[in-house]
Amino acid sequence: MAQIRQRLQALAPPTAMDVQDESHLHAGHAGAAGGAGHFRLRIVSSRFAGLNRVARHRLVYDRLADLMPAHIHALAIQALTPEEDSAPTS
Repeated sequence: MAQIRQRLQALAPPTAMDVQDESHLHAGHAGAAGGAGHFRLRIVSSRFAGLNRVARHRLVYDRLADLMPAHIHALAIQALTPEEDSAPTS
């Protein structure tokens, strides 16, 4: 998880970032057999302003590409701008 955090810091200093290792939830899964992890990422950065969801995910994947699939098997991403993060939910 430290590698993921470190690489995403270079994206643009995020105002918030949470990386959760959910590998234990996938024990026995074929992709987990090789030791690669399952992670959930929530990142808030002004770098995502004006980008759609696909473009935001591409930025994240580009920073982590060499960690896949050896270290990261699955990555669930929630990428928000600071404005979206502070918007009230209904």
